[in-house]
Amino acid sequence: MASLSDPEVREFLSYGTRTAKLAFVASDGRPIVTPVWFILEDGELVFNTGKTTAKGTAFARDPRIALCVDIEEPPYGSIQIQGTVTLSEDPVDLVHTATVIAGRYMGADRAEEFGKRNGVPGELVVRVRPTKVIAHFDATA
Repeated sequence: MASLSDPEVREFLSYGTRTAKLAFVASDGRPIVTPVWFILEDGELVFNTGKTTAKGTAFARDPRIALCVDIEEPPYGSIQIQGTVTLSEDPVDLVHTATVIAGRYMGADRAEEFGKRNGVPGELVVRVRPTKVIAHFDATA
């Protein structure tokens, strides 16, 4: 089994602006999949979401998570992660993660703008601690 500390896994997950496709269970039991922007930090996959969103309320109810990051062209690789989340509302952590995530997806010139906009009360920092990582770097092989 792979891990987030494997250099090839870290490179795959950190490349460009790939999104994670996040799966969780709604309060009525429906499965939901949604894309999220993320970063890797301290051996965890990290993203932000609103506390009262479907994601935020789902994680407060059940910390289990599954997600997939993939390449949508040959060689069609993917990383699947199963794990548990921890949630933080710490204002410093919120601004930090929102700014770093914005830098990755919006560029360094807009990172501070998006960090201030998204690192506010009512938002959560979601840290995914992997329990299982499955890596397929080339589905065509």
